[in-house]
Amino acid sequence: MTSIRRWLLGWLIASLAAAALAAGFGIFHTARSEANELFDYELRTVALSLPADIEGPASILKGVPDFRGLSEDRLFIEIWGKDGKSLYRSLEGIELPRFLPGIRTIEHGEYHWRVFGTQQGDRFIQVAQPVSVRDDLALQLALRTLWPLGLLIPAIIVIVMLVVRRGLTPLNSISRSLQARSFNSLAPLSLDGSIPIELKPLVDALDDLFLRLDSASRAQRIFIADAAHELRSPLTALKLQVQAAQRDEALSHGRQTLTRIEGRLNRVIHLVSQILALAREDARHVPAFTSFSLRKFCERVIANYMPLADARRIDLGLEFEGPGVNDPYTVTGDPHGIETLLGNLIDNAVRYTPEGGKVDVVLRHGSDGVAVSVLDSGPGIAVEDRDRVFDRFFRIAGTKEHGSGLGLAIAREIAAHHRAALTISDSPSGGLCITLKGLAS
Repeated sequence: MTSIRRWLLGWLIASLAAAALAAGFGIFHTARSEANELFDYELRTVALSLPADIEGPASILKGVPDFRGLSEDRLFIEIWGKDGKSLYRSLEGIELPRFLPGIRTIEHGEYHWRVFGTQQGDRFIQVAQPVSVRDDLALQLALRTLWPLGLLIPAIIVIVMLVVRRGLTPLNSISRSLQARSFNSLAPLSLDGSIPIELKPLVDALDDLFLRLDSASRAQRIFIADAAHELRSPLTALKLQVQAAQRDEALSHGRQTLTRIEGRLNRVIHLVSQILALAREDARHVPAFTSFSLRKFCERVIANYMPLADARRIDLGLEFEGPGVNDPYTVTGDPHGIETLLGNLIDNAVRYTPEGGKVDVVLRHGSDGVAVSVLDSGPGIAVEDRDRVFDRFFRIAGTKEHGSGLGLAIAREIAAHHRAALTISDSPSGGLCITLKGLAS
C-alpha cells in the first residue's frame, strides 16, 4: 500500500540530498577555478620577483620534497643561465625539463604540474607547482563553505517532516471523522477547522455520496415499513374471518382445512411482524437510550411467553448470578429494542425445545457490564451454522418448526445498536446458549 507521507518525505529528502551533492560539486569546482587563478598569479609573481643575484648550484632545501599538503616547499624554482646550465634549484630530487615561456599543465613523474616560464635578460626562470596542492586547497575551501550546509540539512529534513505532517493533518481529520461515525450514520462530514481547497472536492463528493445513500436507504426503509404495515392489516382481518368461520357450525366439515389456513396465516402474520420490527430497527439511526431495569423486562417477556411454554410443558424461568435476587440489573439502552431482542431469543428457545424441556433466562454482572443468557435443552446448532444463523431469512436444513429466519438477525441488529455482542455456545443441559453481553450499566 502506497503511503503519501512516505512518498513525499522520500522524494523531498532525496531531492535535498541531490541538491546538496550538486551544490558541493559546483562549489568544489568553483573553488578549484579560483585557486587556479590565485596560484597562477602566484607563479607569475614569484618568477618576476626573484632577485637578479641568485646564482650557484646550491639548493635552498635538501631532501625529497613533500607535495601532499600546503607545505612550505610547494613551489619548485629553477633558473638557467645563458649557456643553458642550471644556476639555481630550490629543491633536490626533482628533475623537470625546461619548457617554452608561458604557463601550462604537464605530467612528470607521479605528479601533475602547473609550470610557468619566463625569459629575463640572459637567464630563464621556471616556477612549477603540483596540481594536487591546488586540489587540496580547493577541497578545503569547499568543505569550509559546505559545513554550514551540512549542519542545515538535518534541520531542513526535520522541518520538511513537520511541514508534511502538518499538511496531511486534514486527511487525518477526515479519517478520524469517518472512523468515529456509527455504522449507520449518513450525515455530512463535520470537520474542525477550515478545509484546504485541494480537499474540498473530496469532502463535497463524500457528503454528496452520503446524501444519496441516505435517500436510498430511507426510501428502502419506508417501502419495507409501508409494505409490512399494509400486509399486516388485511392478513389480520382474514384471520378474524377464518376464526369466525370456525365458529360457524355450517362449516364444521371443513374445520380441518380452516385450521391449516389459520396456521399458515399465523406464519405470514409472524413474518410480516418480524419484517416490520426489522424495518423499525433499521430506521433507528440514534436510538433513544434510557436507564431501565433489565430484570423487569425479562420478567415481562417471560410472562408473555408463559402460555406457549405451558402448552408445550416447558419449564420457563428466570435465574440470577450476581449480588442478589433484589438487584434490578439496571442498564442503559433502548427499552423497545431490548424487549424485542429478548422476545426473539425466548421465542426461538421455547419453539425449538422439545416438549417437557427447559428454558432458563440468566441475568448476571460481568466484567464488561450486565449480561443476559437464554439457555435451552433443545437440539442446539452445529458449529458450522452458528455464524450463518444471524443472516436474514437463513434457516437450518431439516428444521420442522415454522419461522421466518429473521429473529436472530433482528436481535443482532439491536445488539449492534447498543454496541453489545451476541454469542452462541453450548448449554450445560446439552442445548443452546445465546448470550447478550456488553450492555452499558
